[in-house]
Amino acid sequence: MKLTKKTAAVASALLLAGGLAACSSDEGGGDNGGGDADASNLEDTYVVATDTSFVPFEFEEDGEYVGFDIDIVNAIADRVGFEIDLETTNFDGIIPGLQTGTFDIAIAGITITEERKGAVDFTSPYYKSGLRIGVPIDNTDINGVEDLEGLDIATRLGSTSADYISENIEGATPNTYEQLDQAYLSVEGGGSDAVLYDAPNVEYYILTQGEDSLKTVGELLEGQDYGLAVSKGNEDLVTAMNEALAEIIDDGTYAEIYSDWFGSEPEWLDELAESQVG
Repeated sequence: MKLTKKTAAVASALLLAGGLAACSSDEGGGDNGGGDADASNLEDTYVVATDTSFVPFEFEEDGEYVGFDIDIVNAIADRVGFEIDLETTNFDGIIPGLQTGTFDIAIAGITITEERKGAVDFTSPYYKSGLRIGVPIDNTDINGVEDLEGLDIATRLGSTSADYISENIEGATPNTYEQLDQAYLSVEGGGSDAVLYDAPNVEYYILTQGEDSLKTVGELLEGQDYGLAVSKGNEDLVTAMNEALAEIIDDGTYAEIYSDWFGSEPEWLDELAESQVG
């Protein structure tokens, strides 16, 4: 199944602020990737998992799955030469599904971490992100992460944001939800004091549905890399995908896809290119 490409651009205001802090080398990529892939070990079709609530990376529109991630995985599949059998699931079910072999590949704004690399393999990074705080638009007490101590903070179940809240914000309670819209509604309804999640999604929500109810505060937190996750034991697939990813970054395909969704090329494109293996 080929996923549909979305060509309409999203407002350029969604661009992340320049100068995202680069992740350290042990957080920046998968454990596999060097050398040429053995095409004889690749399948014709792979099951790709995604969670379609991470706008504008993957979401459902008019009965079709669209988004930046969808275009990226399509471009990689085209270069490697395999078809995509798409499966959707909640975000917290993606890693377990890869571990059990239910899925072969996953793309859903998945941050590369050492813990996750113990369970699955990752491609080279394909996106640089960070965490952003959102609060009610009339709130004047929360101006940065230091003001979140002891508060209830909405975020996504199974995310690195939930880990960040538990590990870095003293006395804070992470209110976790399977769907991101539930996290935003929790803040808008008074059930949580703030939302903390991946910057592009928080910024997109506040520029669209939440423009009259929420605002962002503070600095970008925790520079992060997103990678495509792959079930263990597929080293040739990871290598082939890394080679394809490096190609689409080098030949301008990546920049074109990014511009379709975010309005212009990313300021960190050169940094992304340098992080590639393949």
